[in-house]
Amino acid sequence: METKQILQSSLLEILFDGKNKLYGAYDLRKTYNKRIATALLFMLALVVLLLIGSAVVNNFSKNETVAPVVSTPRTLQKIADKEPKVLPKLPAVAPTAALKVTTPRIVKDPLVLDPPQDVKQIENARIDDHTVEGPKAPGIINPPVEVAGTGIAAAPVTKRNTEDSTFIAVEIEASFPGGADGWQRYIKKAILSQLEDFSDADFGTCVVKFIVDKTGAVSDVHATTMKGTKLAEIAVNAIRKGPKWIPAQQNGRYVNAYRVQPVTLQNPNE
Repeated sequence: METKQILQSSLLEILFDGKNKLYGAYDLRKTYNKRIATALLFMLALVVLLLIGSAVVNNFSKNETVAPVVSTPRTLQKIADKEPKVLPKLPAVAPTAALKVTTPRIVKDPLVLDPPQDVKQIENARIDDHTVEGPKAPGIINPPVEVAGTGIAAAPVTKRNTEDSTFIAVEIEASFPGGADGWQRYIKKAILSQLEDFSDADFGTCVVKFIVDKTGAVSDVHATTMKGTKLAEIAVNAIRKGPKWIPAQQNGRYVNAYRVQPVTLQNPNE
């Protein structure tokens, strides 16, 4: 800016000489006085409006009529004193006689013949396969047994000892002495001794069903599949004429049980 222009320019123009006047600071400084004046005029107008409003409210309050308060004379009367209620007397309670505390003693009951089992005996006990009824207590009547009939006449049921029953499913099945390997060697030897008599119809899987009693003896041996074949004949005879089996177990004791034993022989020509 030249010297002549400096004398004729304002401080704001000199301050922003050579700078970007489009930036907001230049416009804010240039319009500062105008914005201050506008704010003062707005505040002055607001004060005038408040004064006018206050004057109007005071004038309205002066013209409002107040309703007079009318008081009615009252006469006070003395309330007669009421006699206090007399509570009924409670009956006298006789003192309770003192009770003597008896020290308990543990003595042997002569009526108890069989002492209860201890914890160790209960832990080592096994579940029985039949129910044993205990002695009935005198003076106690058992509830009636509800019998639900089907309306169909049936043959009388004969009681059979549970120990002599033949189980179909047991905890431990009967097994051949020597286990599965012993059975394979035994049946293989029986089949190989008569293998020359086999035809194509004699190969397959024959299922043999039989009963193993508590002593290990077998009975009721019969083939359920491949009946009439050479394989069925050899399998049935091998079980019927073979050694005793290890009997099945139920609830920790030997029982009579069914045994199903498959015997498989593949055709070597296939």
